[in-house]
Amino acid sequence: MRLRELLDDTELGLLLLVGHDERAPSESPLDRVISAVATNDLADPGRFLTGGELVLTGLAWWRADGDAESFVRVLRRAGVTALAAGEVEHGLVPHDLVRACRRHGLPLIAVRPETSFAAVTERVLRRLHRRDPGSPGSPAGPASPASVASLAALVERHRRLLADRAAPDSVLELLRHTLGLDVRVLSATGRQIAGARPALPAKTAAALAARHLAARRAGGTAPHTVTVGARLYSLVPVPGPGPGPAAGLPRQAAELGDWLLVMESDTSLWPAPDRELLDRTAELVADARSAHEQSKTARNDLADRSLALLHDSSVPAEEIPIRLRSTAQAVVSGVGHWPRCQFVVASGERHAAGPVPAAALRVLLEEALVQEDGPVPVSSQDIAATVDGDRAVLLVLVPEPSDTRPDPALDHAALQRRLSAALARWLGPEDSVSVGVSSPVAEPGNARRSLEQAHNALRIAHAAPERVTVRGPEDLTSHILTLLPLIPAEARRAFAARLLGPLRDHDARHRTDLLATLEAFLDCEASWTACAARLHLHVNSLRRRIARIEHLTDRDLSRLETRLDFLAALKA
Repeated sequence: MRLRELLDDTELGLLLLVGHDERAPSESPLDRVISAVATNDLADPGRFLTGGELVLTGLAWWRADGDAESFVRVLRRAGVTALAAGEVEHGLVPHDLVRACRRHGLPLIAVRPETSFAAVTERVLRRLHRRDPGSPGSPAGPASPASVASLAALVERHRRLLADRAAPDSVLELLRHTLGLDVRVLSATGRQIAGARPALPAKTAAALAARHLAARRAGGTAPHTVTVGARLYSLVPVPGPGPGPAAGLPRQAAELGDWLLVMESDTSLWPAPDRELLDRTAELVADARSAHEQSKTARNDLADRSLALLHDSSVPAEEIPIRLRSTAQAVVSGVGHWPRCQFVVASGERHAAGPVPAAALRVLLEEALVQEDGPVPVSSQDIAATVDGDRAVLLVLVPEPSDTRPDPALDHAALQRRLSAALARWLGPEDSVSVGVSSPVAEPGNARRSLEQAHNALRIAHAAPERVTVRGPEDLTSHILTLLPLIPAEARRAFAARLLGPLRDHDARHRTDLLATLEAFLDCEASWTACAARLHLHVNSLRRRIARIEHLTDRDLSRLETRLDFLAALKA
């Protein structure tokens, strides 16, 4: 195992005191390989060392008379990987030992009083049983057939558990304790689905997911070995279950449903028994993915049927609550009522390439919603998703109100932030996505009205200049101009033409800038001095232009309602 892997073990809490070799500044001592572990408190332990060891010492040999220099020299000559000094005997690691290790370029680790040497030894030996050959110079002997067979039997037992939809975390934890190997399962956007805790830093996870997509598109052979942040990782794609949420999508959109295993190790150099065990683990996680997809299929069927029912104008309004309740009960096991939910409707445009595939938006929205710091605490099992033409439609089950959360609902700002991050690696810089969110609907009788509310919020989001925009019910009434997108396009065009047509015609015939002047005047809140300064005009020249605008349109710009009409026409 590499030295950095031992230091990354937060349970041991080891502290690196010396980690730089001045004689070889281009090399990282943290990448040195530990091939054995030895506990020694002799003043001259050289005859018991063969090289590559992590030496544990309780410092019983140390005296304040220069012993440290000779001790470190012996270790360096023997080729040990690092020295770990306990703090029990002297409270802290002696300063002269720190200086000696720094002079000789020997990594020095402090072992806290509450951490036993036995725990450190056990952690190293547990990893060394498999003789990971991930670095040059490390041993290459395979694990014993008996240990691999025993572990394979345990994996198979957990595999059978997954047939009942058990989570894969227990098996990944088993690998960590048996092989000393942290394995994580990530989505194609970098969200951690299962595996070791704490989760990888968000930037690292996102970078690994992006590298996975790049390798997938390049058609490389898995596992993919990549370097992120000076650390080496292996990425193993988890086989998909076949038709699922991404079925029928273009290739790049279908990739958004990928799962991948992530390990900080070069698995291509592993012994054959360990690679076989990794393949079995990938199959096991594939079973978990399949169970996940099957569960999602039922939820998505609820969205399909509910949306079809709400769109069916032949169904009387009084029958909708009854049919929605029966649909929920028939589609989702254990749901005998219409669940409290919010509608989320989204659409997008790719620059000069038409709309964003609605099914791709559906996957991206789900990823944004189920993040650990997402806009509301929901899991993937709380989302039913479908598509409606070029729009993605989600029913998000939100918690009932409680004393701690009086009105649980989606946080639009958090959703916009999360969705922007999920879209960053998939959409181009000029692509855009708009999202409309309804109020929570607890009664099925209000479902049709709430769906229309989400569509109205989407229309308002379309009018915003941001690349990714999320709007909700409060935006429908926040400002008079937000109602413009709710007016039919033909009526908006007719209104704008009636007010602004005379100015456009005059500008075209006489090469004037009356329309631009009007827009600047309104943008400056009808301030003569501010507008004149912006247009580099004398105030009297500006007054003449405004008088000409009033004459051509037969409107008085000193009146507030006139300015509102012109502002609405410009926005329309």
